[in-house]
Amino acid sequence: MTVVGLDDTDSRTRGMCTTYVAREIADALAEAGATVGGLLLVRLNPAIEHKTRGNAALAIHTDYDPGEAFELAGRQVEALSETDDPNTQPGLVVAPGDPSSVPDSVAEFARRALRDRLSPDEALELADTWGYFHRGWSGGRGRIGALAAVGADRAFSEWTSELIAYRERGRWGSSRDVDPDSVFEAAESEYPVVWDTVDRETGDTVCVPHTPGPVLYGIRGDDPRAVRRATERIESEPVADSALFTTNQGTDAHLQDGAVGSVGDGRAYRVEGAVSTPPQTRRGGHVFFEIRDGDDRLRCAAFEPTKRFRDRVRALREGDRITSCGEVSDETLKLEKFAVRELNRIERRNPRCPDCGRSMESAGHEQGYRCRDCSTSAERKDEIEVERDLDLGWYEVPPTARRHVAKPLVRGGFDGPVHPER
Repeated sequence: MTVVGLDDTDSRTRGMCTTYVAREIADALAEAGATVGGLLLVRLNPAIEHKTRGNAALAIHTDYDPGEAFELAGRQVEALSETDDPNTQPGLVVAPGDPSSVPDSVAEFARRALRDRLSPDEALELADTWGYFHRGWSGGRGRIGALAAVGADRAFSEWTSELIAYRERGRWGSSRDVDPDSVFEAAESEYPVVWDTVDRETGDTVCVPHTPGPVLYGIRGDDPRAVRRATERIESEPVADSALFTTNQGTDAHLQDGAVGSVGDGRAYRVEGAVSTPPQTRRGGHVFFEIRDGDDRLRCAAFEPTKRFRDRVRALREGDRITSCGEVSDETLKLEKFAVRELNRIERRNPRCPDCGRSMESAGHEQGYRCRDCSTSAERKDEIEVERDLDLGWYEVPPTARRHVAKPLVRGGFDGPVHPER
């Protein structure tokens, strides 16, 4: 067996898609007489600034000779990559052997590539250590992701599926013609096994991108058969070709357990703490609050693109105990989801006068409260149980704001009740 790994062939402004390059390589391998055993779409650390939208690396499993596969794949990468964009730095790594038998160090490199920041030098040293073929273009930073894709099969145990349909080349860069009603019908027909196809609240067809690249739409789900059935219901412009990928999308594989006082920028965490400041909506519609654990504090944010999720965040109160999940940047955790563990249902209010029913005023520091009209007094505030707009359990951003690797609540496996967004 041989594993072909590649990354960073696309451009934010010029288009292309590394999944398309991988499919072209797979087709070329098949035309050369090889068997292609599978295509892996591996999402890496979503906090890396060099990424295009989804930070995806690709792996192709084949029985072709490693050296010949390296030459064949290199020609495709060179021909299709958008290297006129100075931010595009393609990388190619080809490894002999079964994908499930890569060395421990390569599998660990793949796991770290989803949760940490790695250097090209480390990738090159590791590839050379194991005698892998590798090549980079325009700096070759993509060899980090390419090597991670080589190790992904052994590194990760949870996988989902995505079927990507591609446009005719002459249509690249033009508006996509996809019938939204058919997309919503397709999404409804296979939900919840197929997920994040649409946003039912906003009416957005989440599966249809807006970039100038070759992708027409991508359908994601737990079962490749359900994904295919959903795809067959979609009415659109002609589909030039399609490919089914095994992927770590929708798995939360990027999250690592952290503590309020020990998180770092450029990584994604799962952190527990108590809400210590009331949520505040600031300019631009972003919502901020803090959580604490002992003397340590961490700012959390729900940014404007998360839309209705911010209403869930605004419903939090000081004293609520939550688990916050998301990427940390500028010492702020950008919420992808959170779980309410305990709700503070008690509100402390100035006591009511038993005679007139009006609210008492403070009588001075540590002197309790009094009603000036009735001369009644009380030692402390009343504790009132209040209704809450939140329940215990997990809340998430809507499909329009979901990171590719983030796990939708509808997939299950969470440690509490779930309140999925559709």
